Amino acid sequence: MLSYLGKRLLFMAPMLIGITIICFAVMHLAPGSPTDLQTQMNPRASAEAKERLRALYDLDKPLPQQYWLWVKKLAVLDLGRSFSPDRRPVSDKILERLPITITLNVLSLLLIVAIAIPIGVLAAVHQDAWFDRATSVFVFIGFAMPTFWLALLLMILFGIHLGWLPISGIRSLNAEYMRPAAAFWDLVRHLILPVLLSAFGGLAGLSRYMRANMLEVIRQDYIMTARAKGLSERTVIYRHALRNALLPVITILGLSIPGLIGGSVIFETIFAIPGMGQLFYMSVMARDYPVVMGILFIGAVLTLLGNLIADVSYALADPRIRVS
Repeated sequence: MLSYLGKRLLFMAPMLIGITIICFAVMHLAPGSPTDLQTQMNPRASAEAKERLRALYDLDKPLPQQYWLWVKKLAVLDLGRSFSPDRRPVSDKILERLPITITLNVLSLLLIVAIAIPIGVLAAVHQDAWFDRATSVFVFIGFAMPTFWLALLLMILFGIHLGWLPISGIRSLNAEYMRPAAAFWDLVRHLILPVLLSAFGGLAGLSRYMRANMLEVIRQDYIMTARAKGLSERTVIYRHALRNALLPVITILGLSIPGLIGGSVIFETIFAIPGMGQLFYMSVMARDYPVVMGILFIGAVLTLLGNLIADVSYALADPRIRVS
C-alpha cells in the first residue's frame, strides 16, 4: 500500500504542472487586463502609467516567462502578491477565507452521505414501493431545479416573509457581543440555508447512484446464498450487500470534493459569505491573476487528492483490491 501511495504521489506532480499550464494560458487569453481595469476609469492615467503597471505585475514579459516566474515562487510555497491596491500576499487572502469554505463543504458532504446512502438503500430494498417512487420524484426535481433559483426562493420565504433565517453573511453584526451559546446558534442559523442548498444537488444524484448500485448487488448469487443460509435480511443488506454497493459511490464522493469547492462560488456569492468562492469570483472580475491561479492550484490539488482518497477507500472497502 505504501509503495502504491508513493507512486500515485509522484504521478501527481506532472499532472499538477499540466493543469496549471492550461489554467494559466486560458486565464491570460481571456479579454481584459488588470491594468485596463485600474486605468480605464482614470482620465489622468497615461500610456506611460499603464506600461509601468504592466512592468510592476510582470505582464510585459512573454507568457512562458510569466509562468516560469509563477512556478519558481510556487516551488517555495509563495503564491505571489495580489494585483489589488492592497498588494497583500495571495496566501494570506486565501487562508483567511479557506476555513469558511471548508466548513461549508464538509457540512454539505456529511449531510449528503448521511441522507443519500440510507435513501438509496431503502429505495433499492423496497423497489417500486411508495418510498421508491417518492424518492424518484425528489431526484428528478433535484436534477432539474437550478439551485441558484431555489436559493433565491428560499431566501424570500424564510428570510423575508417568515423572518426565520438570515440571508447573508455567516454571523450577525452584534455576534461578538453575544454569549457563546447565542453566538453559536447565530452561526448555525446563518449556515442552514447555504449548507442545505449546497447539499441538495449532490443529495439527489448520490441517492440515485446508491439505489442503482444496490439493486445490482442484491441480485447477485452470493446474496441469494446468504439468504439461503438463513441470515436475517438486515444482515444480508447491511453487512454483505451494502459494502460492495459502496465502491462506485466512493469514487463519486472522491470526485465531488472539488465540485463542492466550485459550487461554493455560487452560494458564497448569493449569500454574501466571505469564503474562498466569493474571493475567486471577485478576483476573476478584477483580473487578479495571482489570486485566481492560487485558488485554481488549490482546486487542482483537491481534485488529485480526491482521486487518491477514492482509490485508497476502494482498497479499504474491498480486500480483493488490497491483495491485487
